[in-house]
Amino acid sequence: MPIPLGYLVTVGVVATATYCALVAPTRPRFLWPLTFRLGLLAGELPFLVGYLLAASTALAFAEGDIAGPAGWAGAAVAVVTVLGLAEVVRRSLASGTRGLPWARILFAPFAVRRRGVTRAANLRYGPHGRRNLLDVYRPARPTGPTLVHFHGGGYFSGRKNREARALLYHLAAQGWVCVSANYRLRPGTTFPGHLVDAKQAIAWVREQGIAKGPVVVAGSSAGGHLATLCALTADDPRYQPGFERADTSVAAAVSLYGYHGRYYGDVEDSSPLDHLRPDAPPILLAHGDRDALVPVADARDLAARLRATSANRVDYLELPGAHHCFDLFLTYHLATLIPRIEEFLRDTVPAAEPRNVKA
Repeated sequence: MPIPLGYLVTVGVVATATYCALVAPTRPRFLWPLTFRLGLLAGELPFLVGYLLAASTALAFAEGDIAGPAGWAGAAVAVVTVLGLAEVVRRSLASGTRGLPWARILFAPFAVRRRGVTRAANLRYGPHGRRNLLDVYRPARPTGPTLVHFHGGGYFSGRKNREARALLYHLAAQGWVCVSANYRLRPGTTFPGHLVDAKQAIAWVREQGIAKGPVVVAGSSAGGHLATLCALTADDPRYQPGFERADTSVAAAVSLYGYHGRYYGDVEDSSPLDHLRPDAPPILLAHGDRDALVPVADARDLAARLRATSANRVDYLELPGAHHCFDLFLTYHLATLIPRIEEFLRDTVPAAEPRNVKA
């Protein structure tokens, strides 16, 4: 019997991705970029990965590719892989199942747009070309505060229309004005250049009348680092060259799987831990316990130290089974997190007056 090479390759890739989702391996280091991406795929999109495996197996049976020993071996691995995917789902479901948009999670996780929300793209907020552009997500009738989000990418990659789009569209559909901003990356700048850009984006949304009320800052990965730094260094002239008098205060901050250490390990005053203060605004930290890039222990440590220092609310949400970058799509983990973010913001951020948005 001929060897069903295509089927065996598909099963091998899905099985490897499922293993990476379950174990989140970090060794060997040279394979980590691949194992990270495979683990993210199966860990955050287990249903779609399962559909692919089921369709491939059904096609192999229909074409008679399972008749030989190699085909049966592949089918056996497929069965074990399905059990692994079931374990991935079981771990994740510890966060709850009620009230979730299951049809979108199961069949359309890439469909993040919401009716009634428009996006004004590539508005310039600073002098640094495309790295100083932002997008504004506008509801038909803005009635909520403003949220400014910063993308991840380790400060050397990333863009404003990648992470957290499902969150931004959802909040905009509830009346919030949401902003997603680029900022300068390495090697074009270093710390505090990224933070300067983030603060300039906050100042710009106020100056342009986009924000007429409370501003919340949020971010993913490196953007979470930026968001917490913005919250803890409000109006600090060291990080506002040329716009020292601008209002860069925020009403609250949300960090999704953020890195919270020092910038590339050794730059003074570059970690949120260097700026802990009793008057810090309310902060929500969310992290996955399967994050192979930023250890979950670091997020736990920041939450504990914030709670010991700040007089305001600090929420820490640990998502079972969640990997780094769980907000790239409408994943199960993001869907369970969105209502908890809404609750946090509803409890901590004053309401805004209805307004027109210029941009």
